[in-house]
Amino acid sequence: MEKFRAEMAAFVAGVYEGEKKLLVFGEGPIGAKVLLVGEAPGEQESLQGRPFVGRAGKNLDHFLEVAGLSRRELYVTNLVKFRPTKISPAGRLVNRTPTQEEIRLFQPWLLREIAMIRPECVVTLGNVPLRALAGNECVIGAAHGRFLRVEVGRVYAMYHPASVLYNPTLRQTYREDLERLAAHLRNKNITEN
Repeated sequence: MEKFRAEMAAFVAGVYEGEKKLLVFGEGPIGAKVLLVGEAPGEQESLQGRPFVGRAGKNLDHFLEVAGLSRRELYVTNLVKFRPTKISPAGRLVNRTPTQEEIRLFQPWLLREIAMIRPECVVTLGNVPLRALAGNECVIGAAHGRFLRVEVGRVYAMYHPASVLYNPTLRQTYREDLERLAAHLRNKNITEN
């Protein structure tokens, strides 16, 4: 894993020559049954150097606990490894969705990361990682709560934990999707679509 991280850091430094990109690498056990992948780190993730530690991460941790899953047993990462930002109308540095170029640059690195972890299933959190792994025709509204068979293996699509912060009506759907995943991991009786 250290070699992988060093290679990725060198790659990013070459692509973004002269820019300081703070990389946030995945964390968790090699061989984890489940690999969670979000779109990109936010402000707190960049500051702390860990994935999903901001508000969305706290929300994720809460839902994992409710579903009886332990984050310590999962591998958690992002598709894009640095925080994509823009200047808001108020003049503040804020998060933005990764560009297609950033997604294309990091997609091969995510595929390598998945190959090293070898999870039973990959859980995509939101549209960006879902489309990166299952194709641009996939949308989270139609795919959430389902297992899909894709090139990397089994993918389980979920809304991003931040979506529940912005749209509280998704709270029950998010909980049900996570409970369905937990039941699958316990019983292995859910099939792909």
